[in-house]
Amino acid sequence: MPHSVFAHRNGTGPTSQDAESQFHYNEKPTYTTTNGCPIDDPKKYQRIGGGPLLLQDFHLIDLLANFDRERIPERVVHAKGAGAYGEFELTHDVSDITSIAMLTGPIGKKTPLLTRFSTVAGERGFADTARDPRGFSTKLYTEEGNWDWVFNNTPVFFLRDPTNFPTFIHTQKRNPQTNLKDATMFWDYLTTHQESVHQLMTLFSDRGTPASLRKMHGYSGHAYKFSKPDGSFVYVQIHLRSDQGVATFNNEEAGEKGGSNPDFLTQDLFDAIDRGEYPSWTAYVQVMTPEQAEKFRYNVFDLTKIWPQDEFPLRPFGRITLNRNVQNYFAEIEQAAFAPSNMVPGVEPSADPVLQSRMFSYTDTHRHRLGANFHQIPVNMPLHSYNPIARDGPMNVNGNLGANPNYQSSYRPVAYKDGARPTVSHQQWSGQATWAVLDDVTDVDFEQPRGLWKVLGKQPGQQDNFVHNVAVHASAAKKDTRERVYEMFGRVDADLGRRLREATEKEASGN
Repeated sequence: MPHSVFAHRNGTGPTSQDAESQFHYNEKPTYTTTNGCPIDDPKKYQRIGGGPLLLQDFHLIDLLANFDRERIPERVVHAKGAGAYGEFELTHDVSDITSIAMLTGPIGKKTPLLTRFSTVAGERGFADTARDPRGFSTKLYTEEGNWDWVFNNTPVFFLRDPTNFPTFIHTQKRNPQTNLKDATMFWDYLTTHQESVHQLMTLFSDRGTPASLRKMHGYSGHAYKFSKPDGSFVYVQIHLRSDQGVATFNNEEAGEKGGSNPDFLTQDLFDAIDRGEYPSWTAYVQVMTPEQAEKFRYNVFDLTKIWPQDEFPLRPFGRITLNRNVQNYFAEIEQAAFAPSNMVPGVEPSADPVLQSRMFSYTDTHRHRLGANFHQIPVNMPLHSYNPIARDGPMNVNGNLGANPNYQSSYRPVAYKDGARPTVSHQQWSGQATWAVLDDVTDVDFEQPRGLWKVLGKQPGQQDNFVHNVAVHASAAKKDTRERVYEMFGRVDADLGRRLREATEKEASGN
């Protein structure tokens, strides 16, 4: 186990980085400055008579200087989140498709984890019931490194070209002139990038406003590769299905809850775990062979498409249970750093261009927010880690590997794991460098949204709610942008386009 907050709370002994290992609630520690100097009264400050303060009053300067630096940059995306610790339990054998250590042990094998749920577009102060996709990220502390599942609660996303991501997120934030949320920005981008329509069908259904973080599913979205030491691999997508079922708010309920308690979902998760009602999710994997991928009617690397479950059935392999709340939100949730590049032997990235870009962007944002040594923050530390070349830098707090050489030295033997990164068979890439773009929209992009519209039609009131939800939001956009909204959804279903026009224009007119 690492020297970490996580390790200490699993009973593996005190650590120098965990304040609870030094001070317990039943003790009475002596108050000090940050350098450990005892202070008689924290309310006192030095001054000349009734006049100016003295700069030599280190305690006052210490307090103010630390207070001025309490805030770190919030995440540009997924700013507001809530989470808890738990465990993954292996329930089914999947050793035929992967060599991942945590998935090839005996049935019942458990792996500790941390999960963080989040909104995507809003800032930290936003109501967490707002209409938005939800992040569903899990850090698995495996014996062969941290494996991060950086998922969403929707199986698809708005885009399939990584260059669109900064532009898209800007349109979900604030207008640079007014500093207000802007419906025209929102719909202007999405109606000119209509590969987003599948995700929009999900977002503006009631699935876009979960009633509980415990009662929503999680999806990898991207295709990954499960591999074996012999170089064979399969493409996979992972699904986490809530054992509590799914619960959603309608548009007005979400607004009401967000107004009365902007932290409603955060509180619901914490209180449930505090009561001993531990939420769980069954983990499934969809499997596609490379040969099936070549024949698949959709691009297997297209993040706007699902894999139909009747063709690629869900195969159960484990269960996630959240059973322990954190002790300090900032240390254990705000500083938690998830990245899809955090993988372990037996899993590899696919050639999905959005996944490939996320593998850079996520670790890069953590270096910005938390510093170059963010992996040394206790919540981010793997169970075992020895990289003598990664040294120094700001906030290096784990001893900097002491006297160990900072290069591959013949005087310091190091073990290497054979077969940890096999050369995968079947797949080879060659050719000239090209300028690629995938966002050409065809009728194929409307097939799966059309199917989702039919699914909503089988659920009482859900089509009506979808029309209402879009109408309320899009009515604030400019007239020409609204026209593009009707055209886009009309390609999903002509009657849907007509209904949206009527409902949205009614909202826009105030009638």
